Amino acid sequence: MSEMSVDRNQLKKALARVGRVAVLAGGRSAEREISLKSGRAVHAALRGFGVIAELVDPAEVSVDTLAGFERVFIALHGRGGEDGVIQGVLEHLEVPYTGSGVMASGIGMDKVRTKLLWAGAGLPTPGFYVAGQDELALGFPLMVKPAREGSSIGMRKVNTSAELAEAVAEARRYDAEVLVEQWIQGPEFTVAVLGDEALPAIRLETPNSFYDFEAKYRSNTTRYLCPCGLDEADEARLRTLALRAFRTVGASGWGRVDVMQDAQGQFQLLEINTVPGMTDHSLVPMAAKAAGLAFDELVARILLMAGLPGAAQDGEDARG
Repeated sequence: MSEMSVDRNQLKKALARVGRVAVLAGGRSAEREISLKSGRAVHAALRGFGVIAELVDPAEVSVDTLAGFERVFIALHGRGGEDGVIQGVLEHLEVPYTGSGVMASGIGMDKVRTKLLWAGAGLPTPGFYVAGQDELALGFPLMVKPAREGSSIGMRKVNTSAELAEAVAEARRYDAEVLVEQWIQGPEFTVAVLGDEALPAIRLETPNSFYDFEAKYRSNTTRYLCPCGLDEADEARLRTLALRAFRTVGASGWGRVDVMQDAQGQFQLLEINTVPGMTDHSLVPMAAKAAGLAFDELVARILLMAGLPGAAQDGEDARG
């Protein structure tokens, strides 16, 4: 597994030419507080490189102010930031931004449409249905998820019909459309993508019933294993699958793909994150570190890939 080579002097020279940068964080989604943490970490990393960067919270200022920036680093998680809405605003303003475009962001935020797309492309994903629509006999246990939420908000594992009804009602507090998914018993992995490369996989271990909000942000018992424990061939297979899943959605720039391994050893795609967490303890920075890329270097690489999808890209490659 080769490490990424980065020339910090080359990075600094490239960053000196990007102009004023807005780091978008906060917003009005259920993931506001996590987004603010990501934004502060990204902002500090860019300022450390001498970039003229400003934190901008779209919940507090008009998005029209973004027209005064040369680039935007999107650190908004959830609705309004990860679903294509802010991407559409930035395309209208003709301001280059980080990450996926409008279409891929909208699809990636929608767990149902993502899975439909993957299944249509022949990629493996657990069986599922939308609550209230053509319900399948998947058997218990099941996982219930709001279709368009992140950070495991509104998710619940259920073992009975009564629990299923309760969980669907709870999930509908967050989204009118609720995904009911076959439960996969086995190890969980996440694979970060940077540009055209899948970073080292991370295995997630928690004593909780699944990798829920508590396990992600509050628990001291969650373990992150990188190296992930797979043999070289299986990890290569996992990383290839993650890249295919990423590209099938039309995602670009950077992101993260979450995967389970079932009892037969097959990998099953769960979801994609087009604006993952970006604190120095988050999963993408963890994978980047394993590949030899420091947090500030990762932030710089993402910013330098900023563009307007569909237009000629002027981002600069800062690899050594």
